[in-house]
This record gives sequence, structure tokens and C-alpha cells, in this order.
Amino acid sequence: MKVVISGVSLTEGGILSILQDCAKAAHKVADSHEFIFLVHNKELMAIEDSRFLVKEYPDIKQSWFKRLHFEYVYCKQLSRQLNPDIWISLHDMTPNVIADKQFVYCHNPSPFFRTKLKDAFIDHKLFLFSLFYKYLYGINIKKNKYVIIQQNWLREAFAKMYNVRTIVAYPSVELPDIVINQSQESIYAGTYTFFYPSFPRIFKNFEVLMEAALLLSAIRTDFQVLVTIDAGQNKLATQLVAKYQQCAQIKFLGKQSRDQVYEIFNNCDCLVFPSKLETWGLPLTEAKLFKKDILVADLEYAHENIQDYENVKFFNPDDAIQLADFMGKQIDGTLLFDKNVAITPVSPFYKDWDKLMQFLITGN
Repeated sequence: MKVVISGVSLTEGGILSILQDCAKAAHKVADSHEFIFLVHNKELMAIEDSRFLVKEYPDIKQSWFKRLHFEYVYCKQLSRQLNPDIWISLHDMTPNVIADKQFVYCHNPSPFFRTKLKDAFIDHKLFLFSLFYKYLYGINIKKNKYVIIQQNWLREAFAKMYNVRTIVAYPSVELPDIVINQSQESIYAGTYTFFYPSFPRIFKNFEVLMEAALLLSAIRTDFQVLVTIDAGQNKLATQLVAKYQQCAQIKFLGKQSRDQVYEIFNNCDCLVFPSKLETWGLPLTEAKLFKKDILVADLEYAHENIQDYENVKFFNPDDAIQLADFMGKQIDGTLLFDKNVAITPVSPFYKDWDKLMQFLITGN
């Protein structure tokens, strides 16, 4: 089989891991099949294989015009040249191509977020995405044999919105060897540390955590809340810093590298995850691997990700008073954790890229 895998817009964070995991799976079967990768930069693939043909497109993310031209014009021409059996798009949009089988991996949750008009003044990009991205998803979507999504609740959402067949594929996460930075010990010693690593977006719901920290700080000061935002990242981050910087317990760290995030996970006590919308929620998976306690929004994505993990408490993502109460009890060691039932999606369902790749290529 000749397989084209397109990941030109995957450049950082959790979405980049999709490309990297896909490349690792392809590496294992490259003797039997021909793989052509379309990427932003071949160094991002995290694996070198002389059997891969890798084509770089560093300009695609410069504008939406270039992205749309790439997906709907250039890829059609390229497919005529390459004559692939299978075309896999890893970034939401279904390109206009000629191939026996097509698949698309959808990981952007914005079409399922209900924005308000006021959101346009805070995060205009998310506001526009929530309005128009569902239409971009819909273009050519029925050309795909399957749409690959990350959770079962999305399977139901895509079936309802687009009437397409889906594959549920859980992201796989492997922790690197952690090198403990001893100089960081003084930052955490004697202080209970909550951690929320995320980029400032409206649906990430930072405000309920910061409001809870502010309420709790009026009663006690033996804790800190670490967040990976700072003023200047975007309008929302600037507003949050201005509003809550007077709370000494909130530490605005700014954007952190993956290694820095893992180091904080290693040292912190508890993940707080108030996000209102996720296609997966990677920090939840990471917190489980680090065996950390978790406070998380009581929403579908969280229950599916958590599975039967024991050290978890679900909270109302709109209730800062409840969250502050849970945080206080967590510090004191008196919080009673919730029991959660593990969810197993119906087939086709895969927990790793190796088996997913086999299914995409062979259908078995």
C-alpha cells in the first residue's frame, strides 16, 4: 500500500503527539508499505526512517488562505502525482484528493463549544472557530471511510452532526525519564501545590479555579495554584492576570515546555482541571501516570478519560465555592474521592496507534 499521511499543521503540544505516534506506528510496518509524510518540519516527527518520503511545508500555517489552498487545491494535484492507495489527514479538515480510501483525524473541539457574543471580544479566534469550524469539518467529510476521534462522546456528536462512521482512538502517552531538579524543592516544600497546565482559551475555564483560589486564600494561605499563563499571551490571559494577580497564592508561570510540565507534575500535589470542553484532556492522562490526585470538571470527557482511576473528585465547573471547599479539604486530607465507571467504546476502538494503523491499512 502507498499511504500519504498529512500533518502540516501539527507543530506543538498534544496535537503534535498525534503525528509522532502515527510516525512511530508507520515505522514498524514500513517494510510492507510505502509511507509519504506531509509535515511542517521533518524534525518534528521524532523518528527518522530512510524508508519514509517526507515533504515539508513550512508556510502552510502562515495564513488560512494558504491552509485552504493546500487542502482543497494543492493536495488534489499532489494526489494525482503520488497516486496513493490511502490518504490520512491528521488535522481535522478532509482534503480534496484522489485515493482509494481516505481517513481524517478530528481533534479540535471548538465546533461543540457554545460561545456567547461577549466571547468575540475576548477570544475572537475561538469565537470564529466555534461558528465556522463545524462547516470546515463538514467539507468532504463523507469522502472518508472513517472519521477518527478521541472519545466516545465525540462519536455520538459526529454521528448526529455529520452522519459519518467513526473510529474511537485513545491517545497513548509515555512519560520520559524525569530528571529531578533539586533547586525546585524550595518552591514546593511545605506548600500544598495545585497545578493546571493549559493554554488560555475561554473553554479552559481558568476563572473558576482562580476565583476558588481567591475565596480559599481569604481563609488560609498554605497552598499555591500554578497556572501556565501570563499577561501578554492573549487578551484573555491579560485580563485574568490583571483580575487575580493580587492573590499571592496564584502563580502565573507562563508557557512551559513539555519537560517543564512533567517536572511540575512530579513535584505538585494535585491537578485541577476545570476545562468545559476537551476532545481528550491530556493533563488528566499525565496526572494519572504521575499518580497525582485530581479535581476535575464533572463532564463527559472527564469521566471517559478518568476511567477507574481512584484518586479523583468531580466538581461543578461553574461553582467556584464548591471547588474552593474541595481544595480546602484536599489540603487537609479529608476529601472523599468519587468512584468512576470505566467506559469501553464499541468497535472500531483502539488504545494505541499500532493497532489503529493496521486497521486503517488492512481493515482488520
